[in-house]
Amino acid sequence: MAQPTTLRTTQLDARAFGLACGALWSGAVVALGLAARVGWGRRWQRLLADVYRGYDETPSGLVIGALWAFFDGGTGGYALARLYDRFSR
Repeated sequence: MAQPTTLRTTQLDARAFGLACGALWSGAVVALGLAARVGWGRRWQRLLADVYRGYDETPSGLVIGALWAFFDGGTGGYALARLYDRFSR
């Protein structure tokens, strides 16, 4: 007869997960801005420019967008990890 298995969950490191999400989202926003320079993804770039004040395809606009995205992705990732830890108990 098979033994029942116990379900073990591990907690996420919310800080590390938030930093990872922030870095990933920031990189994606910069990549989108660079792609918009050659004509790809301009609609998405304009949409993000509505959300992230100062973001555009200029070098300074990419830095501003990267900072906004890092903060946005980081806080969202942190909140998601905290919720996951709470619900996984």
